[in-house]
Amino acid sequence: MRLRINNRQARHLWLNAQGLTKAPTGALDLARIIGDLGYVQLDTIQNVTRAHHHILWSRNQNYREPMFDQLLGDERAIFEHFTHDASVLPMAFYPMWQRQFRRLGERVARSASHRKALQTIDGAEIKARIAAEGPLSTHAFETKITGRKQMWDRPPHKRILDQLWYAGELATSHRENFNKYYDLAERVIPSVHREVAHSDHAQMDWLCREALGRLIFASLGEIQRFWGAMSASEVKNWSQANGQSWISVEVQAADGSWFTAIAPPDIEQRLVSPCAPTSRLRIINPFDPLIRDRNRFARLFGFDYRIEIFVPAAKRKWGYYVYPLLEGDRFVGRIEIKADRSQRQMKVINFWQEGKVNWTPKRWQKLDAEIERLARLIGVRDVVWSCPRATG
Repeated sequence: MRLRINNRQARHLWLNAQGLTKAPTGALDLARIIGDLGYVQLDTIQNVTRAHHHILWSRNQNYREPMFDQLLGDERAIFEHFTHDASVLPMAFYPMWQRQFRRLGERVARSASHRKALQTIDGAEIKARIAAEGPLSTHAFETKITGRKQMWDRPPHKRILDQLWYAGELATSHRENFNKYYDLAERVIPSVHREVAHSDHAQMDWLCREALGRLIFASLGEIQRFWGAMSASEVKNWSQANGQSWISVEVQAADGSWFTAIAPPDIEQRLVSPCAPTSRLRIINPFDPLIRDRNRFARLFGFDYRIEIFVPAAKRKWGYYVYPLLEGDRFVGRIEIKADRSQRQMKVINFWQEGKVNWTPKRWQKLDAEIERLARLIGVRDVVWSCPRATG
């Protein structure tokens, strides 16, 4: 008979694994937060603050934006690459990322856009300049897009830079105003990590075990999507060959139904002393790993959420950049906010309370306090509501 995990237990386990059960206070260990999460996604949009800053701040509100660049560019405690999207990972994970360098580097090299870019500039020329001049951003090169410009098009030099970066020949040295600076990998990655070699089998085993350990319970598809570094068939083969590494469980969804998942062998121990989440109200970033897998998110919390930044304004159900609101172990609403740093204002554009959630004065106080804390992160002074306190 399979171990059963009810919905409240499942939500508590997942929130605890995500570092969101305790109040986000106390001593800050930034490298540990990233290690516990496995990765932190990067995003260019600075609606209030960029996604990676918000995600880290949500775990410990002593975090400040300059700390990220220090960890990446000065301390070399993290490296930047591609999981399911552009992300940073602990530097200690670098030896287990070799097959990802190879698979992505080869995939991009086969693309028509890359082959076209090679007609203008090649990787040897770019690497020679970086070797001689030091870290360079894409702005240091002057090749242009030829022909009709398409969405997501890039100049030839950017195509080549990215392929070398995907392949692990170049690495992100640092960022300035979020502009990426590329350098030779051997000048960025410490040799203690760069010179370690593991077989593909060992890397895939590590990827699956580490994903499952962070997910706590998961389908094979969720394990595959966690890093985005393996195919579905590779994860399936791992599960069949490593039955001792997991046990089968049944997990209750928010709607009361049950689904089958796999979990680490120590799942019963984790259930013995579940960590109930704080009642603090949190503004969750759309790219937060807690909610990134939208199907898992909806199944566990019964909260239907999609980010609509690429949806035409007239077709949006909610808004451009809308944040889910987490209180304890449930989502109680969503809010559309935007920072105007030049005016030192945080603007509340829209607010929606979740159905059947009673927004008491105490709950409003919690929301106001969290907005003010987020405003302080970016040095904003005033919070301005341009909508009613509730819009349905």
